[in-house]
Amino acid sequence: MMVNRKRIGRRGLLATVPAITALAVLASAGCQPAAAPASDSKQSTVVSALEKDAKVLRSTEPGGTTTDLRALGTIIGNAKVVGLGEATHGSHEFFAMKERVFRYLVEEKGFSTFALEMSWSAGLTIDEFLQGGEGDARQIAAKTLAASPWEREEFAHLIGWMRDYNTSHPQQKVHFMGDDISAPKAGDLLFARVTDYMRKARPEALQQLNALYAGVRPLDDLYAYMNKPLAERRKNADKAQEALDLVTATKGTGDDYEWAVQHARNIAQTLAYAAVDVKDPASINTVEHMRDKAMADTVAWWQRRTGDKVLLSAHNGHVGYRSTDPKMTPTPQGTHLRRDLGRDYVSIGFTFARGSFLTKDASFDGDWKKVTVPPATKDMNEYTLDQVHHRDYFLDLRALPSEARAWLNTARPTYDAGTVYKKGTTLAIGKAYDVLIHLHQVREADKL
Repeated sequence: MMVNRKRIGRRGLLATVPAITALAVLASAGCQPAAAPASDSKQSTVVSALEKDAKVLRSTEPGGTTTDLRALGTIIGNAKVVGLGEATHGSHEFFAMKERVFRYLVEEKGFSTFALEMSWSAGLTIDEFLQGGEGDARQIAAKTLAASPWEREEFAHLIGWMRDYNTSHPQQKVHFMGDDISAPKAGDLLFARVTDYMRKARPEALQQLNALYAGVRPLDDLYAYMNKPLAERRKNADKAQEALDLVTATKGTGDDYEWAVQHARNIAQTLAYAAVDVKDPASINTVEHMRDKAMADTVAWWQRRTGDKVLLSAHNGHVGYRSTDPKMTPTPQGTHLRRDLGRDYVSIGFTFARGSFLTKDASFDGDWKKVTVPPATKDMNEYTLDQVHHRDYFLDLRALPSEARAWLNTARPTYDAGTVYKKGTTLAIGKAYDVLIHLHQVREADKL
């Protein structure tokens, strides 16, 4: 079976993983049925209940006092992994808040890893820079985040802060980790980390390992690779799984073995994802299920292997327990992490009532551009949330009174934008997150 002979261009697949996700949205029926707008009296009751528990957020900008985040720290408690979402892939306030919360968690709660919904191999490059590698933060951001939603000044600033923190805290260094498949580039270094291990641990199997990787190594351009025939891509995915099995068969112990297995696992996951038939909704559904499970497994593996407390940054639909497209993504990364880590995982979602963000017109083509949405209408989640008498605030959704929980547990239209902005999505916020941060207004992120 052959993939569509119309080539997937480099420019058109500059955000392969989010783009296929967006295509998945278009391929599914998607949304939960929305509830009718609440009456004025019921809405007033809900707003009053929310106001009693709302904690004022002083700012989304990093730096300055963090006294307003102490209540958030109490809500997080002793969690080992905190998922911090974003309602769009391109709003300044969400990205800036990532750094502000991470800095607080590092300085006050002992966190030491920032994980991002991005390439595992690119995350390794960023972490090498943080540990003293050459270059500067903006160069590293441009190199590793190119064409992704996070190729923004806000993330360059975060990387710069992490590098500076490590310089001044050499005994308490922080780390950066990408928990996703290695797109758009796995790179030869990732393959070399696997083969170098095998050369030492089981040299007689090295030739077999090299043969299994021969058809894809170094995978420097996943976009070009996606134009190969589907049958070839599926065969290579099977070989990558064989390579992973070969590494695990060494039954080694210690860090060298654990890291080699993880690198081989990510290569196998990347090639399995790249074996998608973009014309077949069922194939897209399968790889999206695989992707969220793979991301969750990587985060859990990292936390257990390193002992680090982790802030996980991803879209709301990945850190939470519900997505705005439950048919295509019935089990988000957050659900897997809750099952795996229990109460050691806390999910924080974002909402906003109006503003701008960066998105694209089509899944596989075009540049990121500014989109502005009007104030939320009365039927939307954000309309009622914005009636609370705080501009920005956060809530522990688990501790709210019954009337507020009932309202939050009902699906309503909500603002949600990934690679492509699709109107009409719905979500029951109370079932999606443990904690909610609501912002009155957002603006588009700053291009790098």
